[in-house]
Amino acid sequence: MEKRKIIFYISSLAKGGAQRVILNLSESLTEKGHKVLIVTTAVAEEEYDLPKKVERIISDITEEEITQNRITNFIKRFLKLRNIWKKENPDIIVSFIGKNNFMALLTAWGLAVPVITSVRGEPKEEYYNKITGFLAKTLMGKSSGIILQTEDAKGYFPKWIQKKTVILENPLNPVFVDEYYEGERENKIVSVGRIDANKNQKLIVDAFNEIAGEFPKMNLVLYGDGEERQNLIKQAQSGPYKDRIFFPGNISNVKEEIQKAKIFVLSSNTEGMPNALMEALALGIPCVSTDCPCGGPRILMEKKDNGFLVAVGDKEAMAQAIKRLLSDDILWKEYSRNAYETTKEIYPDKVNQKWEQYLLSK
Repeated sequence: MEKRKIIFYISSLAKGGAQRVILNLSESLTEKGHKVLIVTTAVAEEEYDLPKKVERIISDITEEEITQNRITNFIKRFLKLRNIWKKENPDIIVSFIGKNNFMALLTAWGLAVPVITSVRGEPKEEYYNKITGFLAKTLMGKSSGIILQTEDAKGYFPKWIQKKTVILENPLNPVFVDEYYEGERENKIVSVGRIDANKNQKLIVDAFNEIAGEFPKMNLVLYGDGEERQNLIKQAQSGPYKDRIFFPGNISNVKEEIQKAKIFVLSSNTEGMPNALMEALALGIPCVSTDCPCGGPRILMEKKDNGFLVAVGDKEAMAQAIKRLLSDDILWKEYSRNAYETTKEIYPDKVNQKWEQYLLSK
């Protein structure tokens, strides 16, 4: 197989789903002999570590280069990124998320380098106003290909752009590929993710408070950090079960922390293909998730008997779904085993191969 030089482009390597996908793919591609670079606009405070043999380039202008004029600064950023493409001369550029897609397409214009753009979440959220929406439905048509996560996301684009789209799953983080855990589970319900308005962990706290009195040994543990964390802590502390709700913050050993959990809950208003939900299912944890646009949880869970989908924002439905799993050991065991089995189709070796074949086709 012909070896290629591939550049992934994203804002930073801050801990998040898209960044995790890039790093997993980069590691797999380098192991197969491809040359992989990651270009990020900047460096975030908390980031994932780079895989071995994967180089990184920062495209933002330095503090010394910044001027008082925003237009001048944009031109400098534009030219710096374009010069990176010229110097590195990749065989393909793969851009991730929102405005990065526009920047990649514009800066690579005329360089005869294929640019693949990727929308990772609900398109209406990534392209949230008239200007970005217009560019998504016009400029994105210049992509050599557009990678989406669900068929629902495809419907956002006009027909002529839809012809350039492909649905590719996220590869499961290799850390979560393991034997089914047969041991005892801990009395805890868990959720992992950035704590913000869209993830809506307030819904989980409300649902837990609805049923916690019936399960006095059960605790709720919400892993992650974000702008809504302090508000969420205040909400929990004002409730009747404040001593049973915990906020450990960001953690590096997610697998070890949640592997023995009884239930995993996802409460998002919108999601692409949520890595945290994939990882929980792969550990054999029955899940309760909102059936949110653009349909990722539905793909992972609908008609698979590995948990329950509930309407976005529906506290009562979420509480009843959690209660049902906690009340029925036979059902829980069936859903646990099904959760583990249904994620084998997204094991990294299978999904990484699909990505490689698609990228090499360009």
